[in-house]
Amino acid sequence: MAPTHTSYRYKIVRHIADGIIFLLLAMLALRWMDIRVLPDTLSSWGIPLAFVLAMALRAWAQYAHRPPGIHNNGVWFRPLTSRKWPALTLSLLLTSFYVVLYFYPQYLGLGSDGAPNRGLIAMFDPLSKALSGNPASQWFVYGVFYTTAILGFGIKFLMKYRHNRYQRWRTLSVMFFQLGFAFLLPELLMALNKPYYNFATFWPLHYYYFDQWHVDQLLRAGLLGKWMFFWGLAMIFILSPYLTYRFGKRWFCSWVCGCGGLAETAGDPFRHLSSKSLRAWQIERYLIHSILVVAVAMTIGVIESYLRTGQYWLTPRSFVVLSLLVVTLPSAWLLFTQREQLARDARILLAAVALLFSIVLVNHLFSPNGEIFFVDAGTVRKWYGFFIGSIFSGVIGVGFYPIMGSRVWCRFGCPLAAILGIQQKFFSRFRITVNGGQCISCGNCSVYCEMGIDVRDYAQRGKNIVRASCVGCGICAAVCPRGVLRLENGPSYKNKA
Repeated sequence: MAPTHTSYRYKIVRHIADGIIFLLLAMLALRWMDIRVLPDTLSSWGIPLAFVLAMALRAWAQYAHRPPGIHNNGVWFRPLTSRKWPALTLSLLLTSFYVVLYFYPQYLGLGSDGAPNRGLIAMFDPLSKALSGNPASQWFVYGVFYTTAILGFGIKFLMKYRHNRYQRWRTLSVMFFQLGFAFLLPELLMALNKPYYNFATFWPLHYYYFDQWHVDQLLRAGLLGKWMFFWGLAMIFILSPYLTYRFGKRWFCSWVCGCGGLAETAGDPFRHLSSKSLRAWQIERYLIHSILVVAVAMTIGVIESYLRTGQYWLTPRSFVVLSLLVVTLPSAWLLFTQREQLARDARILLAAVALLFSIVLVNHLFSPNGEIFFVDAGTVRKWYGFFIGSIFSGVIGVGFYPIMGSRVWCRFGCPLAAILGIQQKFFSRFRITVNGGQCISCGNCSVYCEMGIDVRDYAQRGKNIVRASCVGCGICAAVCPRGVLRLENGPSYKNKA
């Protein structure tokens, strides 16, 4: 059949949008080489805005004439989404960008020793000064790129899943939290001479939260700073457990978190690449919980190291005892009250708690000079920041989208996802209910689960899905042609099956 006039119209609009995006990328590349196409005052806000508008135009051209949702139309055969050379090239470009961003920002134009910025970073000086009054840093430029990607690809996601109210609202939510709470608000706080504070995350994802310099910065910033500090504590011990009990970890991982927001929007074309194998699940469980143990032990060690100075009312011994109680009492309660659900997980839980207990106790007894196993606490923190905060969450977490799917960091490395996952599995009312009699075994749900859960296996057995790794994105329910799956909050965390 010959193409209709309508199809030509959509193709032309899509080509125009692609041309605009290519032009914007070319302008960034030229500015990186210190070649100005437009004044920086115009480029710093004009290029992000133009990208978002171009993505909206492209999304309209790509999806407006099609039925909404996923259609399985060649995702395993397109070179970019099937691990062919374009995907490998994109992965190489992304990982290279993160390596330069984290370790060689001078090549992006960051000025050192008081020298002015140049190149790509200098282009965003006007926008940074307008928001915070400070010249741009590599982190500000990264924040602009990150937020622009979530907004632009978020519009594409909204158009693709326009038939599903749950997908629309949660996408609007991550766009709002990234733009407002993770990007604009921290910059405006700096303009008011207040501490930089990202309200869209908390410890242990915010891994430097309990570092001495950060604690002192907040406590010395007046009433607002003290409120920020206690807000972070409330998020860890009160609000987060309550919200996870009510709604599962989806309240954060799919509605608030910037990492999840980028994975759901820019990473959406790659969600089918996540491995559903048993081996991948085993690696996931051991790796993410090992990182959680390291994060908790490191945090306890860092706090204990500066409590030894005697500047604070809390003594190191009291803090260690309190920390061990916070870790062991909930674990003991879980072992005694959830024995049937724990099954094989009981050994892993016991081993993790015993390892953490041993690390903290041995360090307290045999490193009396404020060190962590005879290594300076600051050095240990730097190692964690390098391997986990930089390499894993950034270089691998985003750079490997085209190879391993869009939730590599969330699935294998995020310590906050590990904590919320434990709470979700054993204490939350959230579950995905299954009407197994309607399942036709098409496999859409398993293919598009970015967390590597074999959803079809649960559906075929008529068993509700209660998994620690599930982020409640709801795509499995959105792509099911028979309405087999529903995201629900039960009356109790008990009897989820």
